[in-house]
Amino acid sequence: MARLIKYLAILIFLAAIALVAYAYLGPWFGADFSAPAEEMRKPVVLNAD
Repeated sequence: MARLIKYLAILIFLAAIALVAYAYLGPWFGADFSAPAEEMRKPVVLNAD
């Protein structure tokens, strides 16, 4: 059981390192993390009866 927990902890640690590496290196490989640059307006109807 301890071996399973050890392997699971190592897997979580490696996944966290991979996520951080993807966040830093992603833009170099074409991943675009920027938010949309256009403004969107939608009318809102408030029912203030």
